[in-house]
Amino acid sequence: MDKAALQKLLQEVKSGACSVEAALANLEGLSSDPLGYACLDHHRSLRTGRPEVVYGENKTGEQICGIMRSLLARPGLVMATRVDAEKARAVVAELDELTYFPEARMLVARPPEDKDLKNTGVVAVVSAGTSDMAVAEEARLTAWCLGNRVEAIYDVGVAGIHRLYASLDRLKEARVLVVVAGMEGALPSVVAGLVATPVIAVPTSVGYGTGLGGLAALLGMLNSCSPGMAVVNIDNGFGAGCMADAINR
Repeated sequence: MDKAALQKLLQEVKSGACSVEAALANLEGLSSDPLGYACLDHHRSLRTGRPEVVYGENKTGEQICGIMRSLLARPGLVMATRVDAEKARAVVAELDELTYFPEARMLVARPPEDKDLKNTGVVAVVSAGTSDMAVAEEARLTAWCLGNRVEAIYDVGVAGIHRLYASLDRLKEARVLVVVAGMEGALPSVVAGLVATPVIAVPTSVGYGTGLGGLAALLGMLNSCSPGMAVVNIDNGFGAGCMADAINR
C-alpha cells in the first residue's frame, strides 16, 4: 500500500464508505512479515514511496518464490533484481503473475500503465557499449517500474563520439540522465560537460585486466572534473534507477 492508497482508505473511513474493521483488515499487512530466511518490510512504500525490492543474487529459487508470494499477497508493484534465468523459470512456474526481463535480470509484477507514468519529465538511460546493457537495462526497468517515462540511448561511447552527438537533442530534453560505462568510464564526464541535466554515472565491471572489475571506471567517474554528476556503485543499475526516480519527482 502506497501513500495514495492509504489516503484513499482513510477518506473512505471518514465518509463512512469503509468500516473501521475493514480498514484495520487492510492495514494488517503493513507490519513486517517474518519468513525465517527473510523479514519483509511492507511499510517501506509508505515511508519512502518505493516498495521493498528483492535482491535475488545468492538467494535460492525457493527463497525468492516465498518472498515474492508474500509480496504478491498485497497490492502494489513487486520487483526482484539480479535473478538469473534458471531461478526465474522456477519462480515464474509457481507465480505466473510475474514477468521475467532477461536482459535486466529482473522479475516484475504490476508495473505501471502508460497513463500512470509521471508527467514531470523523461529519464534517459545512456550506455557506452552493448556490453554495458545489462546494467543499463536494470536502471531503465527500475525507473520505468517506479512510474517514470524512460528512453534508452545505447552504444554511444567515446570510441565513436559522433554517435553521442547524434543524440544530443534527446539528452538535453531529458530531465535526468543515467549514464552507464565500463572500461575507463569516460562517457558520463563527457555527457555532463555537454548538458545542464543532472547526470547519474554508473560504472560497470566491463573491461580488460587493469579495469579491475569496474574499479578503474569508478575512480575515473569519482575524479571527474565535470560538475553536475553523481556516481553510484559498480554495476548498480537499480540504485541509479531509484535515484533518477527521486530526482524526477
